[in-house]
Amino acid sequence: MRIGDLQTPALLVDAGAFEHNLATMAEALPGARLRPHVKAHKTTALAARQAAHGHRTFTCATIREVEGMAAAGLGDDLLLANEVLDASRLGRLDARVTVAVDSPETVEAASRGGVKEVLVDVNVGLPRCGIAPEKAGELAELARSRGLQVRGVMGYEGHVVGLPDRALRTELVSEAMALLLQAHADVGGEVISAGGTGTYDLNTWANEIQAGSYALMDTAYGKLELPFQQAVYVLATVISASPGGYVVADCGLKALGMDHGKPDLEGGGQVLIVSDEHLTVVPANPYRVGERVRVIPAHVDPTVAYHQRMHLVRGDEVLESWEVDLRGW
Repeated sequence: MRIGDLQTPALLVDAGAFEHNLATMAEALPGARLRPHVKAHKTTALAARQAAHGHRTFTCATIREVEGMAAAGLGDDLLLANEVLDASRLGRLDARVTVAVDSPETVEAASRGGVKEVLVDVNVGLPRCGIAPEKAGELAELARSRGLQVRGVMGYEGHVVGLPDRALRTELVSEAMALLLQAHADVGGEVISAGGTGTYDLNTWANEIQAGSYALMDTAYGKLELPFQQAVYVLATVISASPGGYVVADCGLKALGMDHGKPDLEGGGQVLIVSDEHLTVVPANPYRVGERVRVIPAHVDPTVAYHQRMHLVRGDEVLESWEVDLRGW
């Protein structure tokens, strides 16, 4: 199959950039130093490529992701880095599953569901899940009293990972990890899990990093001067051209994650409007109706979740097509 045979919008993964990204991360964080976050790509075929580079421990965001990874034979060590109040499906899996807990309720859910291992999720500055650092030890003792093994702590410095100023990013990671280490001193266990693509080389306090976006990248992380290349694009077709200089492509809100802003156009141009099924742009070079354009998403994770499959390409050739099989909950 050639790229021209694909119906648009279509999710493309450039094979050269993708392989570069996996190899670069494997060199920086070999083996269990990286726990890749599959929420960034939701694709077991892609996760298998990460495993082939030595990364066989994975982070998941949903029960569906955990189940799919286990079914694909990638269940050596799966962390559900999210709180759940019904863990019954997790306890039945033929896989090693660890669940994040931050309250007595989530501890009880893990115990009832048959999950054997937990991490205490600690609030390190991002206003999301996580227990206060000074309460982490108490929660760990509760978990142990319910027969759970407490493997350690996790804390996500998500308020820091995307900051463009590297010096500020470094300073704030240090502050966040001081809170996590404070909690770990009370909780115990061998695992200190944290980090993301934007802090993978700065967070030297955690002994495993939960980076995911590095494999495919997006415009948000592309601004941070990281050693990873843009690998994912949304292929679109120009369906209308105006004498005023703008063109419209068949790639809109239902094909692009927009929470990090507007996408970019490969080759340059100004994105004017992103509506349900349309992308209106003033391209740096003129396009005719019927021509194909490559759109660079601002946020890879939700972009991938909109698509049923992604296509690994080299030049104009489609090498493989992978189902995005971990979508949904």
